[in-house]
Amino acid sequence: MARGDRGAFDELYRRTSPWLVVRLRRRCADEQIVAEVMQETYLAVWRAAGAFAGSAVGGTAVGWLWTIAARRLVDAFRRRAHHAEPPVAAAERAVVPAAEEQALAKTVGGDVGDALQRLAPELREVLQATVLDGLTIRETAVLFRLPEGTVKTRARRARIAMREALT
Repeated sequence: MARGDRGAFDELYRRTSPWLVVRLRRRCADEQIVAEVMQETYLAVWRAAGAFAGSAVGGTAVGWLWTIAARRLVDAFRRRAHHAEPPVAAAERAVVPAAEEQALAKTVGGDVGDALQRLAPELREVLQATVLDGLTIRETAVLFRLPEGTVKTRARRARIAMREALT
């Protein structure tokens, strides 16, 4: 893809777009924003493919893709907030665990996985956004439409609860 191979890009899109759109929809209920973020993300990936150094520094292409998409989503929320109405709130959590949460539970198993599952949903989502997704406090605040102080407090409470559960 770094050499301009359209077939390689098509294969990356085919393999990652279903997963990425589901992940974005969990954070934004507005299909127009999700479609815009998908387009901007893959355009950025195509343009910057030569600059990807993930495996050399221990990263993955999927992680790089998610980082780009998450930042584009935050940018879209900021644009919408700046121009008109606030963004549509993130979709409510379903009673049945989402596929992403089930995959996370399998990846982060044992005591850590159990401790994550026992966290209150509002603490778990902040911890997931800041630690697992790598968003900043400000980006997480924009994503969840919360004050930065609230995000910091929830992140601290989540870390304390995790520490207590693991000791």
